[in-house]
Amino acid sequence: MPKTPAGPSAAPASQRPAYRMAAMLIGIGVGHFLRPKPFDTIIPPELPGSPRFYTLASGVAEVGVGAMLLAPRTRRTGALAAAALYLAVFPANINMVRMWWDKPWPMRMASLARLPLQIPMVTSALAIRRNAPRRV
Repeated sequence: MPKTPAGPSAAPASQRPAYRMAAMLIGIGVGHFLRPKPFDTIIPPELPGSPRFYTLASGVAEVGVGAMLLAPRTRRTGALAAAALYLAVFPANINMVRMWWDKPWPMRMASLARLPLQIPMVTSALAIRRNAPRRV
């Protein structure tokens, strides 16, 4: 009997979006710890406390939500948490536009392009939730 490969590439097609989103979230979350300064700079100054606190807290949230997406047992909850996380970081994306408005036009366009990209990220997270097993 032939062996079937293990890992995300061997997963059913319906699970691959969850693995991709998990990898993205975990990678970006780890980036918050390895290179926190760029993330610190887009934290809205109106938020109380240190920008570094928000950078590290969002990094923890991204790694945690990504881990939840990897496990079928927690995938539905993780996908809902991912959608909420994408909405929660939206103010930082708006702040980035505000801060980069006087930068060269490619940077300004990049900051603007991030805003509508939140929509497919949220809808993808909700689709992962819909396709995740209810009980494992």
